[in-house]
Amino acid sequence: MKTKGKLIGFILILSLLPRWAKAQYDPSFVNYWAMTPFYNPAATGQSPMLNFQGAYSMQMTGFENAPAVMFAYVDLPLFFISARHGAGVGFTNDQIGLFKHQKFFLQYAYHQPLWGGKLSGGIHLSMLSETFDGGELDLGESGDPAFPTAEANGAGFDMNFGIQYARKSWYAGFAMMHCTSPTVTLGEEKVNEFKVSPSYYLTGGYNIRLKSPLYTIHTTAMLRSDAVGFRADMTGRIAYHGSKHELYGGVSYSPMNSVSFLFGGDFHGINLGYAYEMYTAGIGALNGSHEIIIGYKTELNLFKKGKNKHKSVRIL
Repeated sequence: MKTKGKLIGFILILSLLPRWAKAQYDPSFVNYWAMTPFYNPAATGQSPMLNFQGAYSMQMTGFENAPAVMFAYVDLPLFFISARHGAGVGFTNDQIGLFKHQKFFLQYAYHQPLWGGKLSGGIHLSMLSETFDGGELDLGESGDPAFPTAEANGAGFDMNFGIQYARKSWYAGFAMMHCTSPTVTLGEEKVNEFKVSPSYYLTGGYNIRLKSPLYTIHTTAMLRSDAVGFRADMTGRIAYHGSKHELYGGVSYSPMNSVSFLFGGDFHGINLGYAYEMYTAGIGALNGSHEIIIGYKTELNLFKKGKNKHKSVRIL
């Protein structure tokens, strides 16, 4: 039944979200540390293997019209040109209330050995698709033209770029997303606009080796801002490197936003992970976000005799 309650419920969700979420266009993942190409195209093709990755996040569970985000991505090094090149392709579907943000993107990165590490630069080109389902609104007799009465769609072009420097035990990167500040007009009447502001990302990580070679502590951080709102994430994980399986568990903290608990590992060549984000900004502990990630990597022997060899995913 179409009621004003749906609109009120959607507005309530927006009011409960922290300031950064209302200001930022890009979805937030607890497992950002495992999805570096999503936040910085310079990380595209950084592994010498073909990399498949996916993620799904159900946010603010228990609320009607709560956000849900899906991400799928594949990248690989371009050996037939040079091991210094990488390319990737991906898709995101971000739905919150009556809004749906979809993005199809291509990425390219160049990796240059430097000072015992690797300096990378990357570019991201994408097509944005924006949808507002006005058919689900019931505004009575208001007839306000600012609210579409049917599904309104629009599309636009977007671009990101990033740089990253990585060595064996640490990495640091910077990315600027939505460089073109795209404005998407919705509907046939073109009376509604959706503007995406540029965002800036600082990322980094450091691996701490312990006395036992079976264990490693992984620390990562990400700071993002669009000059209106901001969010910081700091994550610590301890990983166990067994002969057959690799397991990890950890905690992530975002000041003024949330505390998250995550665990996962490599099972029969497939990397699986789960995270629960518990909000600290006035939302109940049981109304947090559930997030699942899945990944798989395989070696590329396209120009060698014999079949491709397969290798289990290593926890980065």
